Amino acid sequence: MQTIHIDFSAHAGKIKPMNAVNNGPTGMSERGTSNFHDYAALEIPYARNHDASFYSGYGGEHTVDVHRIFKNFDADENDPASYVFEPTDMYTRNTYAAGTKVFYRLGASIEHGYKFGTYPPRDFAKWARICEHIIRHYNEGWANGFHYGIEYWEIWNEPDCRNHDGSNPCWQGTDEQFIELYAVASTHLKKCFPHLKIGGPAFTQPFLNETREKFLRAIKERNLPFDFYSFHRYTKKPEGIAAAVHKAKETVEQFDLGTPELILNEWNYIRGWMEEDWKYSLRMETSLKGASFIAGSMFMGQESELDMLMYYDARPCGMCGLFDTDSLARRKGYYVFDQFKELRRLGTAIDMKAQHENIYACAATNGTNGAIMLTHFDDVDEAPAEDVCLQIKGLNGAPIRASCYLLDGEHDSALIKEEIFSGKEFSLFLSMKLFDTVLIRFTSM
Repeated sequence: MQTIHIDFSAHAGKIKPMNAVNNGPTGMSERGTSNFHDYAALEIPYARNHDASFYSGYGGEHTVDVHRIFKNFDADENDPASYVFEPTDMYTRNTYAAGTKVFYRLGASIEHGYKFGTYPPRDFAKWARICEHIIRHYNEGWANGFHYGIEYWEIWNEPDCRNHDGSNPCWQGTDEQFIELYAVASTHLKKCFPHLKIGGPAFTQPFLNETREKFLRAIKERNLPFDFYSFHRYTKKPEGIAAAVHKAKETVEQFDLGTPELILNEWNYIRGWMEEDWKYSLRMETSLKGASFIAGSMFMGQESELDMLMYYDARPCGMCGLFDTDSLARRKGYYVFDQFKELRRLGTAIDMKAQHENIYACAATNGTNGAIMLTHFDDVDEAPAEDVCLQIKGLNGAPIRASCYLLDGEHDSALIKEEIFSGKEFSLFLSMKLFDTVLIRFTSM
């Protein structure tokens, strides 16, 4: 039996936005289907709009990417008629209506086949001015626009990506060209909007190679705007998330880059990227195992020095563990996000640094009530149940009602038991099957 000690008086800062995602809710389709209300119910804090152009429900090939909004690079960037904003307007409006803020990726969606939008812009300064006008449209009302106050503006996505054959699906230029694009764009946008957060570049991972070293060295040597450092991590155990954050923090210190926010804005379960490993990964991402991985990764992110964790992907697609691709019905991963919002509502994190083998946990309080989430994850397909003893103290008031909600193969975060405790310290026992995720609410009566 594993014993986990939870002291609800041991406060550890805020519950951070570990439940942010890539992409927002769908609009209503011509057949009357949408996931809008289910999405809104999750209280997702931020949605990065990368790869939105792949989904027709967001506006498809006319959406978000700079070259899709400003289709003719020879046009006048100061003329509102040069821009096609309407599809992105609809998508952004739906996202804010769901209570979620947009994290805007400036650049292009990934291009696995034919390359068009991932070539270096012909004129970096003009590209920066186009981005300026996109920002003005969504934040300052330019061109019949809006006043959303979008804070985060990320320059490009995965300029360091490499396929097995050496090709790059995200950037067709050299490292030096990308650094120059970032330099020109970040400097111009920061001059225009000093109050906004300008950063990037959404590296595939934070572990150093020649490309990443050159970029980070240029940030320091040229004193470029770098309000946040964004990077990705696909892995098969939640510890991989923690390792990536640790490396990102270490690298920021190594290059003396100050205190940019650390934002891991693409992650999911991946055993491998090729052949059978890739097929297996896709199946697991949408399964109960994928849901348990989501929970464990959120908890590891909360314990780390990460500022925000953004799941890839809430867009209905092969890598979406939240919504079914066709019906938009809830998948198992949806209920992990639904449980984690309870911790966000409580607000104050509890010190849970002592993790236990294959049992991952996170707890929160509002000073009166509390909650704990646990999941039993391992990168296997079969393992025995784990008996867990939760030793609880630090809750104000008595008696305390403990309400236990289970996510497993048969239950979708259903209430399975309640117990009443009268002492200031008490123990609660669970038997957790592999990939079970449990939310326990502690309420003063």
